[in-house]
Amino acid sequence: MGKTYQVSIVGYERPGESVRKAVELCNGFEALQSDSRVFIKPNVVFWTTVTPFPKWGVITTSRVVEDMVVLLKDWGVSYITPDAAFEYLGYKTLEKRYGVKCFNIHDRPFLSVEIDDGISLKFSKDLMESDFLVSLPVLKTHAQTVVSLSIKNMKGALDMNSRKRCHSPDPVKDLNYMISRFPRVLPQGLALLDGIYTTERGPGFDGKVRRSNLLIASRDFLSADMVGANAEDVSRATDLSDIKVIGEQIQKVASKHQYTFPYTEDGNLPLPMKRLGIKGLSYPKYDLSLCTYCSVLASPLLTAIALAWKGQPWDDVEVLTGKIMKPTPGKKKTILIGKCIYQANKDNPQIQEMIPVKGCPPPVDGIIKAFHKAGIPIDPKLGEETEKWPGLFMKRYEGKEAFDESFFRIN
Repeated sequence: MGKTYQVSIVGYERPGESVRKAVELCNGFEALQSDSRVFIKPNVVFWTTVTPFPKWGVITTSRVVEDMVVLLKDWGVSYITPDAAFEYLGYKTLEKRYGVKCFNIHDRPFLSVEIDDGISLKFSKDLMESDFLVSLPVLKTHAQTVVSLSIKNMKGALDMNSRKRCHSPDPVKDLNYMISRFPRVLPQGLALLDGIYTTERGPGFDGKVRRSNLLIASRDFLSADMVGANAEDVSRATDLSDIKVIGEQIQKVASKHQYTFPYTEDGNLPLPMKRLGIKGLSYPKYDLSLCTYCSVLASPLLTAIALAWKGQPWDDVEVLTGKIMKPTPGKKKTILIGKCIYQANKDNPQIQEMIPVKGCPPPVDGIIKAFHKAGIPIDPKLGEETEKWPGLFMKRYEGKEAFDESFFRIN
């Protein structure tokens, strides 16, 4: 018989107890020594101080982070390093209360690591030199990679240029390819998926969040992610036959989560925009080459476009993003959003009228001017609204007891 990987599934019930149970059931600390240097990587995918915004299902709960720190301290570990130390999330309280070191990896050095033949990325040096890695992602879907779990969480440990490089235009060595190589180079450790809140159409605040009360843990990152969703590795069975699940049964706690926003069959327009009757515009569905810094603009921009629609067809405008999209022959105006797509198409003879928005990321005022030039009068206040945009989604959760802000506070 081949190797069997243990994964625990635990219903979240009580602070401290539930995380402890999930870790103990999968023997999560079996390889951990009390003198180990432990690096904790929560998922803090987004932050703003401009407005309160939904953190449920987007950011790892501070409750789970503290429970993990306490568990490690009880194990005898004294050197613990949590990443992304925000005052609001209470990480500074962890520092004072438990003696852990909290820092933003972008204030620290990076180390070049070869993840595959000829491909090197820069990971946090503190992470790579740790003895034990704890990945604390949110259990959520992702509009590009389908899921964002313990392995994808490690993309947040890369420097900015490496993150962008992961969104390669290479049709084979793309974002999924890059992420699948991470486990080859990471230290041994533990994955604990925080599913107290889960998100469909994630990974951001505009997704649909549910209170799911689940924790999934394993000493093997891939196994945790395969149970959390459905992953693929050429060296592993994809039917979970090499995984032993302990605790709750998958069938009893499973819940279908959509991962992508609906588009038309040809992928050229979001379905709600088609239902509005919008004509004369093609805004193709994002691909894996669209990096985070451009993707955060997509939701407010699409909303601004929808609000600008007054019933008269626009002048056959096409909007291209990412690194690999090509113009459609015959389109009258082509807006290129971002330096990458501009570089890929600046000499393309198929473009009748090019309207580029250069920059990485592209400036919001430049995007506004480009759409106005194309005859689409999006609101000039888009720049202001982009910063306030996350706060608009708080209305979804007002008055709902299940969505408790205290999960992101450490008292």
